[in-house]
Amino acid sequence: MNIFIFEMKGNIKSILIWASAVPFFLFLYMAFFPSLAASPDSFNSIMEEFPAEVMALMGINPDLPMMTIMGYFSLTMSFVMIPVAIQASNYGFNILSVEERELTADFLLTKPISRRKIYVSKFSAAFLSLTITNAAIWIASLLAFALYKGNEDPEMFKVIVFLSSIALFQLFFLTVGMLISVMVKKVPSVISFSMALGFGMFIVSSLGKMLSSEFLDVLSPYNHFDPGFMLIDGTYDLIPTIISIIIITTSLFASYFLYLRRNIASL
Repeated sequence: MNIFIFEMKGNIKSILIWASAVPFFLFLYMAFFPSLAASPDSFNSIMEEFPAEVMALMGINPDLPMMTIMGYFSLTMSFVMIPVAIQASNYGFNILSVEERELTADFLLTKPISRRKIYVSKFSAAFLSLTITNAAIWIASLLAFALYKGNEDPEMFKVIVFLSSIALFQLFFLTVGMLISVMVKKVPSVISFSMALGFGMFIVSSLGKMLSSEFLDVLSPYNHFDPGFMLIDGTYDLIPTIISIIIITTSLFASYFLYLRRNIASL
């Protein structure tokens, strides 16, 4: 029994949905840029009505003008990252708990396959599924820049740097979801848990910006891989990135060892 192929077959429907819906939303949102850029005064007058805290909540960086394609892309990605986080969380909470939730653990665990191989196969399938969505986001982003940049000459290297960070962002939510799923007795609703983690971290990020709290900023991966920062500096924010990598690594190894020792419920 090839667990990896079995998991990928089970993910096909969700892959098709996420890998089409998220890039479609990104591309559709970017398609409004030319019309907004054609009348910047009216748009800027609207933006001036919002206080700085609300602007930060919306992911608008004051050092990155909204009426440039880089600024508008930063705003777009601030919202696109939410469904990206929810998808990764969804896989994280589901892959190690699905057999317990559906009472099919006996079928899987009585096969001549070690738990180590089950874990590695499930994680690999989930990460490949996320990579497909990631690749679709890359294609939609680069295509949007090619079609809508107009007379601008954006620094595409900075765009590439930001897009390269999405894989780490996905890994954060995937591995944290996996860890929580083996720490709790049962995951009754994957959707509820994944929405709570994906939106919860976004709320933490928003509060950190509104309250100018460095502590809250450090907690949320939305700040670790902030599109505004990367599209301005063209580099990773070193300390937050290291924090994310530590959390990813710790969650991955902790969930692995807990899964090996877990008393998995069955019929």
